[in-house]
Amino acid sequence: MSVMPALPASWQPLLAAHAASPHWQRLGDFLAQELAAGKTIHPAREHWFAALEAVAPQDVRVVILGQDPYHGAGEAHGLSFSVPHGVKTPPSLRNIWQEIARDLGHTPPPHGNLAGWASQGVLLLNSVLTVEADRAGSHAKQGWEAFTDCLIEQLAAARSNLVFMLWGAYAARKAARIDASRHLLLHSAHPSPLSAYRGFLGNGHFSAANAYLAAQGLATINWERV
Repeated sequence: MSVMPALPASWQPLLAAHAASPHWQRLGDFLAQELAAGKTIHPAREHWFAALEAVAPQDVRVVILGQDPYHGAGEAHGLSFSVPHGVKTPPSLRNIWQEIARDLGHTPPPHGNLAGWASQGVLLLNSVLTVEADRAGSHAKQGWEAFTDCLIEQLAAARSNLVFMLWGAYAARKAARIDASRHLLLHSAHPSPLSAYRGFLGNGHFSAANAYLAAQGLATINWERV
């Protein structure tokens, strides 16, 4: 039995070919070995595809691409930059709230759970969907990148007029998978405290996303609703 949970049904037509590839098999083998060795993986297995379970491809309006999950206990729950209710808001997300407050005038919420964005069509996707506890980046280059490359490429080809927020060099690499003539690509520094002051704060991405969606006659995102 594969360690991989089943892909959400709505995403299977876009991802079936990749899920049958050697890349997918090797990734599953790696994760099975990590679990067999007794290593703790974040998020929990049932949340590996939480971002895809939260929004079907036909409902996506905005894609926010992270790097890999939070590696501290209880933080990651499968949505990029998000943490469950009751967990302290991480520094990167605090900077996201700071930019939303500057850009749109919203008061930051008292929590860091972004499920309310997902319910509006925001795909909160990490490039790498798992990580070993307390070892940031530990599951990079094991196969997740090929999966999320495929996902972004297939989604961008199947849809039009999406907004992609690409923060930092890691996310920017996905731009090659997206036809910029059909979608809005927003680039800036990452919201991490190490880089937020080098272009993330002040980027205006949240108002720019809504202006673009409105210009296409599409519903905008209520960034205050989380």
